[in-house]
Amino acid sequence: MRVLITGAAGMLGRDLAAAAAGAGHDVVARSRAELDIGDLAAARAAIRDASPDAVVNCAAYTNVDGAEREPGLAHAINGAGAGHVAAAAAEVGAHVVHVSSDYVFDGGKREPYLESDPTGPRSQYGSSKLAGEQAVAENAPDAHTIVRSSWLFGVHGHCFPATIARLARERDTLSVVDDQVGCPTFTGHLAPALVALAAAPPAGLLHVAAAGECSWFEFAREIVTATGAETEISPCTTAEFPRPATRPAYSVMRSERGAPELPDWHEGLAEYMSAGVAAR
Repeated sequence: MRVLITGAAGMLGRDLAAAAAGAGHDVVARSRAELDIGDLAAARAAIRDASPDAVVNCAAYTNVDGAEREPGLAHAINGAGAGHVAAAAAEVGAHVVHVSSDYVFDGGKREPYLESDPTGPRSQYGSSKLAGEQAVAENAPDAHTIVRSSWLFGVHGHCFPATIARLARERDTLSVVDDQVGCPTFTGHLAPALVALAAAPPAGLLHVAAAGECSWFEFAREIVTATGAETEISPCTTAEFPRPATRPAYSVMRSERGAPELPDWHEGLAEYMSAGVAAR
């Protein structure tokens, strides 16, 4: 299979390119500098020239708080841009796999979100990701797989474990929110699942996230323990740590549609820490 990856220089994109190559596929990797998905003509030219069997769209505007300040840019990339990729893929008969987010939900549930649950984003970032899902489905109605995942972290980019590990080296005490719960998902586990989905028939909408669940505080506590730091970590509320964008209070996701199952988030964190990235 020949697979084209957009956003290939990002945290997930780099793991995806490695996973696809490791599986024996022909990989065409395009960074944002090489392919701006907000440009429909550029997307069409890149995908036409590559002539892929599948396109995995990892390109995204990921600054959640920044999207509140730049909603137009967030929607241009996460919304319209996703539609451009899907339309260009459909024109060459390629299967498009699009990566979406738990932020499409309002976070009001207290049991895992399923694919059939109604969406209700509470931030510009979430709205832009939902717009992208709709654009992908509209532009490649018979050849798309939309994968919602959550709380991504990996060895090739800025992420929560790296931040907490750094702060644990710099501070004696840390406070982390304890009233937001999700599924920290290691990109090293998500990437092979995306490759497998790209090689399979289009599956529509799927939830693919790490097994288990925790709060940001619980996640941070495990990270600090893994670093061996003696930093004292305490829980706080979201209200005590206000941010421009509203976060879903609960965003655990599970699949009712036979999506690939990923390892527990503890396993992802162990693999991340063993890579030594958090020590940098």
